[in-house]
Amino acid sequence: MLVFERIVSVIGPVFLIIAIGYGYGRRNRPDLKSFNHVSLHVLGPLLVFTSLAGEDFQLEGNAAFVAGGVAVILVSGLIAWPIALLARVSPRTFVPPMMFNNCGNMGLPLAVLAFGRPGLAAMVLLLVASTLLQFTLGSRIVSRHAEWKALATSPMIVASVLGLVFSVFAWKVPAALMTGLKMLGDATLPMMLFALGVRLTDLSKRGWQVGVLGAVVCPVAGMAGAYLVQLLLHLPREQFAQLMLFASLPPAALNYLLAERYQQEPERVASLVLIGNAFAIVFVPLGLTLGLHPV
Repeated sequence: MLVFERIVSVIGPVFLIIAIGYGYGRRNRPDLKSFNHVSLHVLGPLLVFTSLAGEDFQLEGNAAFVAGGVAVILVSGLIAWPIALLARVSPRTFVPPMMFNNCGNMGLPLAVLAFGRPGLAAMVLLLVASTLLQFTLGSRIVSRHAEWKALATSPMIVASVLGLVFSVFAWKVPAALMTGLKMLGDATLPMMLFALGVRLTDLSKRGWQVGVLGAVVCPVAGMAGAYLVQLLLHLPREQFAQLMLFASLPPAALNYLLAERYQQEPERVASLVLIGNAFAIVFVPLGLTLGLHPV
């Protein structure tokens, strides 16, 4: 009962904000381009930096955890590739969304609610690892001609590097400055969920079959990878729960942006992302349950 209450207390606020965003989006059809730009270039990087440079984060002891997250991503891809071939869907379309999940928009708020600020810092690490892989290996899967050199100057990556440097050298940001930066960064979390709800209004009936397939394969493959990681690495219980949360997340919206950029069936990828995020109401509670109360 305690586990159930904790799960409800975690997912309840998340899906409430998504539902409010969905309702607002249905009535008003807002243009999210400006918000997305601010989130990507200001608010998101501040959230990453303050999480990594803050006192709640300890880099030591997280190496195995990050390795586990990378393993979950790679195992998900290995599982998804033959499924794509069996379903007669191009692996370039299907596999990247199965590998790179929504550990930003949905994962960060869930991590805060489930595990507090230390959980946020842990999920930020997985977000950094996932972003690096997506702009290198992932972009190459999407297109042989993908270019990822711009990654080095991405505000998210710059903020990640700075945050890790501050953590490694135990540098302290002045308290007043850190408070202001945290206030801006923390504003990203509810707004990400609200924007996700608005995006769900674009869900259409076209390509729903591949969307439903991906909505199941993404979290199931991820959780299978997490169990395999646990067999090999024997992570502490709290870290395993955090890894299961990460593994159960749906495909990230960034997959659609890359597919659109390289014209790799962006409509199908949009279906994978939107239907996958709708199905998260089933698989995220399942992942939290298995993580907090492992079988």
